[in-house]
Amino acid sequence: MGSGDREKKTGNETWPAPSRLLGLCNNFSYVVMLSAAHDILSHERTSGNQSHVDPGPTPMPHNSSSRFDCNSVSTAAVLLADILPTLVIKLLAPLGLHLLPYSPRVLVSGICAAGSFILVAFSHSVGTSLCGVVLASISSGLGEVTFLSLTAFYPRAVISWWSSGTGGAGLLGALSYLGLTQAGLSPQHTLLSMLGIPAVLLASQEGGGSKERKLDHGCVRWLMPVIPALWEAKKGGSPESNPGGGRCSGSSLSFQERWTVFKGLLWYIVPLVVVYFAEYFINQGLFELLFFRNTSLSHAQQYRWYQMLYQAGVFASRSSLRCCRIRFTWALALLQCLNLVFLLADVWFGFLPSIYLVFLIILYEGLLGGAAYVNTFHNIALETSDEHREFAMAATCISDTLGISLSGLLALPLHDFLCQLS
Repeated sequence: MGSGDREKKTGNETWPAPSRLLGLCNNFSYVVMLSAAHDILSHERTSGNQSHVDPGPTPMPHNSSSRFDCNSVSTAAVLLADILPTLVIKLLAPLGLHLLPYSPRVLVSGICAAGSFILVAFSHSVGTSLCGVVLASISSGLGEVTFLSLTAFYPRAVISWWSSGTGGAGLLGALSYLGLTQAGLSPQHTLLSMLGIPAVLLASQEGGGSKERKLDHGCVRWLMPVIPALWEAKKGGSPESNPGGGRCSGSSLSFQERWTVFKGLLWYIVPLVVVYFAEYFINQGLFELLFFRNTSLSHAQQYRWYQMLYQAGVFASRSSLRCCRIRFTWALALLQCLNLVFLLADVWFGFLPSIYLVFLIILYEGLLGGAAYVNTFHNIALETSDEHREFAMAATCISDTLGISLSGLLALPLHDFLCQLS
């Protein structure tokens, strides 16, 4: 029996590939912008058709006047541009985003992702590039709220598949940016070569949009145009008949019901906020300052390697739910805070002798962050009732974004303080 026959028989087992693909496409532009942060802030445009980011693979000379080889602006500025619009979207989402059907949301998300690559690639200034980063943030935030809400209508295993896809976006985005720039492609051309990813998202949104395929199940009917394979999955049974599938009732909850559900989610929201605060304080506050001169890698290349290894750890742990499930995510928050303290101490005292030790710590940091994300949403899916699950998923989305935003705000003054000391 071929794989196609097996998919037809199992129905909902066609879900893994589509949900992973959606997770990958949704987070890709967000990750690439963070990987390019050092390049965006390091160099202004040098000539007419070259990007303001580092135009070639030749390592830039190190700044001998500073122990940290500081940029004038911290990479946390790119982080804030890449996360604050997402924070606004996620704060407003539980209040009224359900009034906008799913399909138009996916369309807007894809257009913003494509626009971010184009704007950053052709920009003449850091300010214009940051506007492009804002578009990537809008795309990622709107898409995450949309797709996590949609998981309420399908088996709980979809959480694992979606998380694996978002982890894959981190690894593919960071690795492709690192690999293409290391191979000699300019950052401008590297960004333009990535337009295929938002194109896939837009194509998937259009692929199942014929009228005869739309269902009369309220908001569920907007799910089918998202990607054609989901229609095939639907043939195996309706969301209401799926084990663990929810009902389209999130929009009918009263304010009091929403507040009660939200208070119950705090056990998961608070540790996820702490995990993401600690890891992004490391990523955008300390990566740039963890600079080793006793290596053949330039400062920009070191930064790209840090981003890639972090995303590799995230991908591995976000894909690990079937073999490792963690109920108490507070433990992950504590371990991540210990990582932050240790690396901050190294930035201050410089006691680590080799960049390869930092590589191992950053890989471990990514493992903790990915595990916190996937286990938090999996635990919520298990413990939330069907009628509350759609709202719970959308509300919990705020956790990682809030933690990242707080880390960016604190990383900016830390960068200035440490650079003045050096």
